[in-house]
Amino acid sequence: MLTQTTTRVLEPSDLGAALAILESEPVANAFVTSRVQIAGLDPWRLGGEMWGWYADGRLRSLCYSGANLVPICATPESVRAFADRARRVGRRCSSIVGPAEPTTQLWRLLEPGWGPAREVRAHQPLMITESPSAEVAPDPLVRRIRKDEMDVLMPACVAMFTEEVGISPLAGDGGLLYQARVAELIGAGRSFARIEDGRVVFKAEIGAATSQACQIQGVWVAPEHRGRGLSETGMAAVLRYALADVAPVVSLYVNDYNTPARKAYTRVGFREAGAFMSVLF
Repeated sequence: MLTQTTTRVLEPSDLGAALAILESEPVANAFVTSRVQIAGLDPWRLGGEMWGWYADGRLRSLCYSGANLVPICATPESVRAFADRARRVGRRCSSIVGPAEPTTQLWRLLEPGWGPAREVRAHQPLMITESPSAEVAPDPLVRRIRKDEMDVLMPACVAMFTEEVGISPLAGDGGLLYQARVAELIGAGRSFARIEDGRVVFKAEIGAATSQACQIQGVWVAPEHRGRGLSETGMAAVLRYALADVAPVVSLYVNDYNTPARKAYTRVGFREAGAFMSVLF
């Protein structure tokens, strides 16, 4: 029996069906879910299109197409459909990111036309926790950043991004979009740091947040302060805030080759629960 399938750009009237898909995997989908809950499906507000894959008239899988291309609850068949659409419209994204298995398949289909990538991070462990660490005491000096401290925080944000991604976030538009995102997180009370003598020595943000799960990102320790355990005590502090104020499950994903970070997160109470993949252009 043949299954009738189709792919189309979702409209605001499809919001309920899209959220049902997104919320079926609240941890893996936290980034896109948080955006959709705030902006809906209007492309201008969302910052991109949401593609839907239908089988027998029912929405089964999604793909967010904006600054990132993100397959969501994607099956092998829906990945092929999303790859066909992506090839037709051309590359608009700066990265492809998502759960490792569908993202691997998506990149395999797109690489002949979109490659080579600047970097492929094929296995990035997804780590989660539902409870604060019993082993690592939170750093009492890690706190929420105030709006009037953005100028203090920005150099650390730029250093973290450049170190992690390999390019400066100030390139292109002079950093306007990046500064707006940093300001947004500060305004939402989701930016945390330890500041000594007017300089950030540790920082992290809760970058995506829903009522079911949130995701910590942008973890950074100033180079001259590394090796002092600040990443562990700082993360314990941010984790305490996240569980108390944001969501019952906290997640992050990390490069598999970053052994010190993986060990630190494990000591703070995180455990591996899957894997992501990122393709950077």
